[in-house]
Amino acid sequence: MVTSVVVFGGSGFIGTQLLRRLASQQRRIVSVDLKEPRETLPQVDYRIGDVRRLNTLEIKAPIDRIYNLAAVHTTPGHADHEYYETNIAGASEVTAFAARHQVPEIVFTSSISVYGPDEAVKTEQSPLTPVSPYGFSKALAEQIHRNWFEGAAGRKLTIVRPAVVFGPGEGGNFTRLAKLLQKGFFVYPGRKNTIKACIYVEDLLDAVEFACQQSDPFVLFNAAYPQRYTLEDIVNVLIAKHFPSAKTFVLPKGIVFGMAELLRLLDTFHLGIHPDRVNKLVRSTDISPTWLTQRGLSFPHGLEAALDRWAAESKGMFR
Repeated sequence: MVTSVVVFGGSGFIGTQLLRRLASQQRRIVSVDLKEPRETLPQVDYRIGDVRRLNTLEIKAPIDRIYNLAAVHTTPGHADHEYYETNIAGASEVTAFAARHQVPEIVFTSSISVYGPDEAVKTEQSPLTPVSPYGFSKALAEQIHRNWFEGAAGRKLTIVRPAVVFGPGEGGNFTRLAKLLQKGFFVYPGRKNTIKACIYVEDLLDAVEFACQQSDPFVLFNAAYPQRYTLEDIVNVLIAKHFPSAKTFVLPKGIVFGMAELLRLLDTFHLGIHPDRVNKLVRSTDISPTWLTQRGLSFPHGLEAALDRWAAESKGMFR
C-alpha cells in the first residue's frame, strides 16, 4: 500500500524546497497550508487548510511521516498574540491529528530563537532562555511535540532548530543583504564581527534527512554550518564573488538605527529595513551544530559554495 507524507506549511520557503525533494520519491504527498503554493507539482496533493483547525482534515492513505513547518515566524511583522495562536495551537492540532491517524513519525522545525539573544555559543544542551513571543512560542511548541512523542511507544520525533536559512525564495535577511549590495553599498551597524550562524536550504534538508535516517527515536539538533561565520565573512564572500563594485562602511549603531527608522517610515527603496533588524545585525547567533558534528555530518564546502549555488539558480539575482 502506498503511504502518505504530510507537510504542514508546504507553501513556505522551506516547505516549497522540501516538496520538490519529496516529489522525486514514490509516495503520496499532501501539502497543507493557508496560502496558495508558490508552485504546483503533479506529485503533490495541495490542500488549503488552517494548521490551527485540523479536525476536518481527512487523508485516507496511511501516513508514515508528518513534517510540521507551519509557523508565524517573521520578526518584526506580527502582533505578539499571533505567534502564540499559530505556533502553539498549530503544534497541538498537528500532534492531535498524528494521534488520530496513528502517524508514527513527526519532524518539527523549531528555531534558534528558543535560546534567546546573547554572545555565548549555543549547543543543543544549552538552556532555553527565549525573550521574544516567537521564541517562547517555539519553546512551548517543542514541548507539545515531546508530549506527543512520550504519549505512546513506537513513535519517532525529530526537532530541528535551524539557524538563518537562505536560498531561493527566502526573502529574508540574506535577500535584503544581497539587495543592498546590488545597490552598491552595505553599512555595518557599529561592528563587523557579529557571528551569524546560517545554512543553505538544501543543506538544511540534507541534515533533516540525515537525522531521520538515524535509529534514535528522538533527535534534537541545531542546523547550522560548523564554521563560525561573521557578518563580515558573509559580506566579503558576496562582494568578492558576486558584487565586486559594492562598498562597505561602518557607522555607529545609533546612527544606523536612526536611518533605519527613517527608511521604515518612508519605505524608501522597499528594502524592508527596520530598527529591529538592525538590532539583529549586532547580536551574534553563535550556534553550534554539535549533534550533527558528533554524528559525522559535515558541510565541507560551506558558505561560499552555497552562495554560488544560489547565484546560479537565481541568475545572480539572489531571489
